[in-house]
Amino acid sequence: MFALPECRPMPVTTVAERLALIRERVARAAERAGRSPAEVTIVAVSKSFPAQAIEEAAAAGIAHIGENRVQEAAAKIPSLRHLPVTWHMVGHLQTNKVKTALELFDIIQSMDSLRLAEALSRRAERAIPVLLEVSVAGEASKFGFPPEEVLGAAEAVARLPHLNVRGLMTIAPLVSDPEEVRPVFRELRRLRDALGLAELSMGMTDDFEVAIEEGATLVRIGRAIFGERLHPERSRRDS
Repeated sequence: MFALPECRPMPVTTVAERLALIRERVARAAERAGRSPAEVTIVAVSKSFPAQAIEEAAAAGIAHIGENRVQEAAAKIPSLRHLPVTWHMVGHLQTNKVKTALELFDIIQSMDSLRLAEALSRRAERAIPVLLEVSVAGEASKFGFPPEEVLGAAEAVARLPHLNVRGLMTIAPLVSDPEEVRPVFRELRRLRDALGLAELSMGMTDDFEVAIEEGATLVRIGRAIFGERLHPERSRRDS
């Protein structure tokens, strides 16, 4: 008898194919939590990927793009203004780059200090949506407000002109089992609910399904959409 050849699935190689798989996983995670998938926005994080990859993502239906670095964003965004996408700043923002960031981005997800908030408020000429970054796990390497300071920070930022606090953002610790960071996501949701805010930005490639189960409204996904980075320098800000 002749052995039948082994049937192997075709490799997933394009941005559109990867995105389709991510949407399926988002939908299943939302359904497990009794939520509608429509409640979850995918922010495709394009750090280190070329403009062509961003165009492919937009063609596949992505409407939100995140960048980690102002300098890299400044080299890409001007040539992509024709795309119908919202641009998110998701990396640490230095105060000396605030003016450029405001010219490039529609929303600042990583507002991690009152000093930065004041700089944004001084420079902004329009209302700018912001999320407060919270260091829930208290890691020394992470930027963000300690959980116990979030209420006071939100009140202080709300008094500044031009800033519209929409919600909270966090970067969970890098762990081998996503279940280990469920308490981090749960705590961020508790803080968000206490403030009565709308948005909850949490979850990346390695843990976004747990984040959705815990209430994420924005998930920041890079590698699972665009593929492995050519020059990886893995940090927890790599999505």
